[in-house]
Amino acid sequence: MNVTPLPPSREAGGTAREPSPSDIRRWRRYLADERAEAAVYRDLAARRSGEEREILLALAEAEGRHQQHWIALLGDDAEPRSGGDTRTRVLGFLARRFGSVFVLALAQRSESRSPYEKDADATAAMAADERIHEEVVRGLAARGRSRLSGSFRAAVFGANDGLVSNLALVAGVSASGLAPGAVLLTGVAGLLAGALSMGAGEYVSVRSQRELLESSTPNPRTGNVVPDLDVDANELALVYRARGMTPEEAAARAGDMLADHALRDSSNDGDDHEAVGSAMRAATTSFCFFASGAIIPIIPFLFGISGIAALVIAAVLVGGALLATGAVVGILSGGPPLGRALRQLAIGYGAAAATYLLGLAFGTVVG
Repeated sequence: MNVTPLPPSREAGGTAREPSPSDIRRWRRYLADERAEAAVYRDLAARRSGEEREILLALAEAEGRHQQHWIALLGDDAEPRSGGDTRTRVLGFLARRFGSVFVLALAQRSESRSPYEKDADATAAMAADERIHEEVVRGLAARGRSRLSGSFRAAVFGANDGLVSNLALVAGVSASGLAPGAVLLTGVAGLLAGALSMGAGEYVSVRSQRELLESSTPNPRTGNVVPDLDVDANELALVYRARGMTPEEAAARAGDMLADHALRDSSNDGDDHEAVGSAMRAATTSFCFFASGAIIPIIPFLFGISGIAALVIAAVLVGGALLATGAVVGILSGGPPLGRALRQLAIGYGAAAATYLLGLAFGTVVG
């Protein structure tokens, strides 16, 4: 077990220095964060089994070692306890309620922001632990991202396309001078047409990708003929040469397979299929999320609001939704949520502004 040594300030026989009130506050904050992070990992472990559970419990144990460092440093000042920073408390709440990949993605970002490398009161081993923890959590989060990647991609793309395309459509036709009823009808038509198109396109895309992967997957029945192969004219070596190995590498691999009387494929096809996801699920997700996004720009028109007021309300509603979808993408990708949210907002508003100006120009020409 990695034992964390005490810094000279409180180490027995060292040159003791009396900690300042700011030192104590900082150490208490670190201690509270370590306790909260350990609780997050234990809560997540309670919802997992097998290897993932063991990994999460090991992370919690490592955070416990860090706690002991700060407790020893603080001495009697280790109490009273505080609840850790707001971000870590939110992580704990989410872990207890959901235990999802969102929590792991947030935990990854939390580990990446460890201040130990720049704090003289933390040891080099603790700073290294935090870096390793970031990579461990990244690996766990990647498993979850792989499991939901197909549906998540369809959900994000569907919702974002619905928000942007229908806001742009409504803004353009409204700027051209059409009556409010015509604008509403156009928005509803855009919702239905876009949702059906997105669903059909997603189905064809995912289905085609799965078929391509399946065509590249070795036939499992091939293994049954391995014992009957002619050792002197080994056809199995051709299989590995077709996969890109040199003749020498292919012969060596074929020899191993003959010795074992089994054909083991070294590729990751199962994982590829899982990452691609179900075509029908992706299509349904894309349809529903496009429709849920596309209905937002026409909400003001459904309530009888028209003109600039309706467009402003629609833009505000869509802006909030774009910020939310961008933040979700940022969290799951391990990137900054605010940056991703603002990027989504800028793209959406840019498209709407362009079509609004085109609508104004078209209305002027026609008028």
